[in-house]
Amino acid sequence: MSDTSETICSMCQLFYVNKWVLGTGGGIGIKQDNIAYISPSGIEKELLEPEQIVKYNIQDDTYQCGAPGLKPSACTPLFLELFKTLGASCVIHTHSINAVLCSMIYEKEFTIKDIEQIKAIPKGDGTNLRNVDTLRIPIIDNAPEEQDLMPALKQMIKDYPNACAVLVKRHGLFVWGPTPKKAKIYIESIDYLFEVALKMKELGQ
Repeated sequence: MSDTSETICSMCQLFYVNKWVLGTGGGIGIKQDNIAYISPSGIEKELLEPEQIVKYNIQDDTYQCGAPGLKPSACTPLFLELFKTLGASCVIHTHSINAVLCSMIYEKEFTIKDIEQIKAIPKGDGTNLRNVDTLRIPIIDNAPEEQDLMPALKQMIKDYPNACAVLVKRHGLFVWGPTPKKAKIYIESIDYLFEVALKMKELGQ
């Protein structure tokens, strides 16, 4: 079994413990050469096994499902767009409470500054933001089906070419990075910053 499939399973289990993915929601895609390894639809993330990971051949546009009856995550078209357009190698989609609340409280973008953890987020030029910089995460409207988010996602990429994340209103968060490790660091840091922002609002800050 590939290390990539095992990485997806271990990340899904961690995010389940964090309560970022519940039921069968959320997903992860990792690109390795011409193969995209994608979590399947309809499987509880904490129960996911490496042999269930779907393999998509980007060059041939063909799927190899790990077990009968499985199909790729509904997020697959969005993952592939981020792989192709932004050169990402890992995309993570979660439904954390912090992300959903921030998507409802903020209008067009989530912003925060003067917090040390901002330093973990890339600026887009090979360096990271400073704590005094403003982190901006765009927010797009939700849609009935994941694939219907594509027009808004493409527009977001044009408007925020250096972004590593996007919030979907009343839905959740997509985060991407050049490696699974980097994407994990980004999403952990961003969810932490969401929680800080929510607590600041509670305190009237």
